[in-house]
Amino acid sequence: LICADHNVTPCFNTFYEYLRDVYRKDMEKRDIKVTLSDFNINNLLTTLKQYYRGGRYDFLLNSDKNIDLLSKRFIVFEIDQVKDNKDLFPVVTIIIMEAFINKMRRLKGIRKMILIEEAWKAISSPTMAGYIKYLYKTVRKFNGITGVVTQELNDVIDSPIVKEAIINNSDVKILLDQSKFKDRYEDISAILGLTDVQRQQIFTVNALPPKEGIPYHKEVWISRGQYSDVYSVEVPPEWYWAFTTERVEKEALKVYERAFNDDIEQAIAHIEADRKAMKISRYFDFAVLVNKHQNIMSLWN
Repeated sequence: LICADHNVTPCFNTFYEYLRDVYRKDMEKRDIKVTLSDFNINNLLTTLKQYYRGGRYDFLLNSDKNIDLLSKRFIVFEIDQVKDNKDLFPVVTIIIMEAFINKMRRLKGIRKMILIEEAWKAISSPTMAGYIKYLYKTVRKFNGITGVVTQELNDVIDSPIVKEAIINNSDVKILLDQSKFKDRYEDISAILGLTDVQRQQIFTVNALPPKEGIPYHKEVWISRGQYSDVYSVEVPPEWYWAFTTERVEKEALKVYERAFNDDIEQAIAHIEADRKAMKISRYFDFAVLVNKHQNIMSLWN
């Protein structure tokens, strides 16, 4: 809709008022007979009222901030708090879909990527699953990449909507330690189209015990087409503290954050310096000591 009145603020409230006060009357003038199978503007207004001024979700679509998602290089949508909300999740899904499709089609000549973390949350929604399938079939035509991340392969291969689209259109596959799935890996490897050599490679990931003098690292299997191998991934210690998902290590870092006035950079610098001073090679082992004392190392008794 194009509004010539510059005194009207473009937002959902004014859109709703246009539907209610202008568009509905225009439809009535046309003497359109509405049946149950036709578009019913009164039903639409009733559905949308919760997003209008005074409704329980009136805050959601009425921001006066002009956020240009098209020019943002890195965007994160966190859906944890709305994934179980039957009213909000579809709205957020549409926003995500529109944001990336807009980038995909309009930013010509620029590489774009959408990465869907905890993919089972998205796949569990038929709307989002259909969107993922559409992306995998079309994104390469627009110089784009689609990726999904999940803790279990079954999240992907058990979905009839996205299974074939994701597997058949994924040139790159990255797998972490799969040892806990070894008993049922026959079916999984068949679906992924893995060769016997690739299967053997996968089950060597993190199989060797740690050795003295070798820095802390994790291994990962990466396949690009028919070429694959196991790679060792080692990051600087400060990166490890920043991104660890181990609960014990995260709790230890929080102890240091509190000691340094919630300055995360100072906390990471000091916890790593203390770990080295104690000559403890494993982050986890040092974190256990921090949690035991509930204080930074210089204040231990």
